[in-house]
Amino acid sequence: MKYQIIPVTPFQQNCSLIWCDKTKAAAVVDPGGDMDRILAEVEKLGVKLEKVLLTHGHIDHVGAAKKLSEHVGIPIIGPHKADSFWLDNLAEQSKHFGFVHCEPFAPTQYLESGDTVTLGSLTLEVLHCPGHTPGHIVFFSASSCTAWVGDVLFHGSIGRTDFPQSNHQDLIHSITKTLWPLGRDVEFIPGHGPISTFGTERDQNPFVADQLFS
Repeated sequence: MKYQIIPVTPFQQNCSLIWCDKTKAAAVVDPGGDMDRILAEVEKLGVKLEKVLLTHGHIDHVGAAKKLSEHVGIPIIGPHKADSFWLDNLAEQSKHFGFVHCEPFAPTQYLESGDTVTLGSLTLEVLHCPGHTPGHIVFFSASSCTAWVGDVLFHGSIGRTDFPQSNHQDLIHSITKTLWPLGRDVEFIPGHGPISTFGTERDQNPFVADQLFS
């Protein structure tokens, strides 16, 4: 498995291009905007875009999903159905946050914990991690020990829980009970900011370090 981070939107959201090195089958995770930049990277890398994957329904993560899906002719997979209200509210989100107008859409497929997404010979596990949003999911590659966690966890921080249907306790539970068991050596790509490992965050993160719960 290989991946390339493509920062998009004024929020510098970490859109990621993931691909199977054997087959060149690729997916884009959280295309929040800047479709032309994403497509330019696809062309440069010589991969075949097959899927759009969404961790949650906030506009800086999904703003270009529908346009990209229609342009390339590929399905939108995820998030969990509990985030459907965010996708239904995209026009208002785009207005509120100063984004280009974005029409509501429904994904081709919602995801549940235990589902898998395949890319060539790669398999991504799906983990439902509510808190930042109720339908937030995480994509995990066990073979590469890598996770795409959206806005659940950041280097030195955690996701906001001041949005409608956010829940701080759910978020802490998602991190400590769903993500930590995957292993300390797991490298994660957050929705914003630098990559880190679960081990680093368990040692140093002021919100979810192990010492806070001992």
